[in-house]
Amino acid sequence: MATRIGFLACADTLPGAGERRGDAFEHDLVTAALRPAFEGAGLELVEIDWRAPLEDFANIPLVLLGTAWDYQDHPDEFLAKLDQLDAGGVAVHNPPAIVRWNADKRYLKDLAAKGAATVPTLWLERIDAAGVSDAMDLFGVDRVVVKRQVGAGGLGQFSFSRSDSPNADWSMGRPCMVQPFLPSVVEEGEYTFFFIDGDFSHGVLKRAAEGEYRIQSLYGGYECDYTPSPADLATASAVVDALPFAQPLYCRIDMARLPDGNLAVMEAEMIEPYYYPEQGPELGPRMGAAIRARLA
Repeated sequence: MATRIGFLACADTLPGAGERRGDAFEHDLVTAALRPAFEGAGLELVEIDWRAPLEDFANIPLVLLGTAWDYQDHPDEFLAKLDQLDAGGVAVHNPPAIVRWNADKRYLKDLAAKGAATVPTLWLERIDAAGVSDAMDLFGVDRVVVKRQVGAGGLGQFSFSRSDSPNADWSMGRPCMVQPFLPSVVEEGEYTFFFIDGDFSHGVLKRAAEGEYRIQSLYGGYECDYTPSPADLATASAVVDALPFAQPLYCRIDMARLPDGNLAVMEAEMIEPYYYPEQGPELGPRMGAAIRARLA
């Protein structure tokens, strides 16, 4: 009898009744890649809403944080549910302790302290139009990006320039991070390195649509195959080595090139990353084998 493995999603990404997110097709691509490989490993992939009652997780010994892509708007509820699953004997991957650390982008400070190259960042409790202008002056640039400290998928993100500044009454009344805009994100793209149990699985080059800078599919972004150079892979691997945890089951390192030519980490995504299965044909078998090893 196959061992049931939960794939945590949310109502907006799960197939079925109701309107789905514009990027819900990514959920379908991942589950389609994992399901046959899991079956070959004696595993059954079970798509389940993370808000489902605990009794729905009976006989599921392990769950993956799959496409729970609304967690950033309900972080306390999400973490409480992961703690309940963990306390009930369900192995959560990645574990709640990693999720707590990874949910707030101030984790980038920890990575920088360990020597990882990061994008210069101004950390603020809130920001207004005057603060945006001050940030440009501080960084000596003409364009910045303002992001939520707890956020995902480019949602709630803004980019402002000297010639396209926010309205005088604009403000972001939540903890945020401000970074200089990196032209390489548009000119070259953003790089993704996907690791399973610490081993490099596959790379992805993500490009923004014409006139955009965000690389997510919600904004017209698209992906290309990418084989990293030894130097770039070593830079990404160094970020994994800097993580303050025992090896996570999966980790996605997103990087962009700084003006000096070196890659800097944008995200170390260990909560609910999109796996980019189309660029990783061995993703399913590798995940299946890693899960089998964890269950053992």
